[in-house]
Amino acid sequence: MRHIYLDAMGGDDAPNCTVLGAVEALRADQDLTITLAGTVSAMEPLLAGADDVRERIKLVETPDIITNHDAPVMAVRQKKQSAVVMGMLAVRSGEADGFVSAGSTGATLAGGIFRLGRIQGIERPALAPLLPNGKGYFCLIDCGANVDSLPEYLPQFGLMGSAYMKTVQKLDNPRVGLVNIGAEAEKGNALVKAAYPLMEKMPFNFVGNVEGRDITADIADVVVTDGFYGNLILKFMEGVAGTLLGIIKKELLADTRSKIGALIAKPAFRRVKKVMDYTEVGGAPLLGVQGTVVKAHGSSNPHAIACAIRQATRMIDGHVIETIQSSL
Repeated sequence: MRHIYLDAMGGDDAPNCTVLGAVEALRADQDLTITLAGTVSAMEPLLAGADDVRERIKLVETPDIITNHDAPVMAVRQKKQSAVVMGMLAVRSGEADGFVSAGSTGATLAGGIFRLGRIQGIERPALAPLLPNGKGYFCLIDCGANVDSLPEYLPQFGLMGSAYMKTVQKLDNPRVGLVNIGAEAEKGNALVKAAYPLMEKMPFNFVGNVEGRDITADIADVVVTDGFYGNLILKFMEGVAGTLLGIIKKELLADTRSKIGALIAKPAFRRVKKVMDYTEVGGAPLLGVQGTVVKAHGSSNPHAIACAIRQATRMIDGHVIETIQSSL
């Protein structure tokens, strides 16, 4: 039985989406229990139709709520009765096996560092979402936890990403690439040129530089970059996917012939949409802290929350933290 501590007040439509997502996750996994942390009076009515899983839900009142407008580090230090702080402490003490939040990214990062602590040997934790590449998923690390990175951080990102893909995605020898403006080792800015020889010395399958056009071309299972460019890549991919799907939908409805073709191809388009839908992945694991932490998208719907919880349980079952520690 795995136990997940969920920040029920985190996200754009909390606690509605978080509570309903928790119920969906519990119905899909009989070996799961969840603590819903937030305003109990707001959460309880949402469980009216969840009698089948109610006994596996624990409600905890957390009077302090951290918003996106709060300074993350200060909020974690001062709002000790927030879901983020109490959840991290629950993971640290072993009361919970993992923590999931769709709330403040900064607070989740600060909570992981100051309340869970870093894995020994890892200088900076990193966010590592899974993104589609046409044949499956690749791991982008870092996507925003460290907007200013030093060269020695990037090999550590590669090591953590490789461990994650081995344990969660079941890849025997994940290919690790470094984002750059050219394939040659001498290309790039000072950061990547200094990081390249460090990456070559690491005990993972380093395949060299990965140019922007090749990020989704299935030449690397782990794509390493600093948080500034990683966040740009992530949001650009989200924007392009949304724009393309919008254009396709518009053109398919443009005339009668297109509508007939769209009707025939509807199952295929539904599959494409599912592959491109971030809600199917759920969230980004925060790798490098001493516990399982998953940061869900702020606009997550109930299904995305359920998928984030599932991702946390897969990390627990795959012993991701232990694999990173043993790799070091």
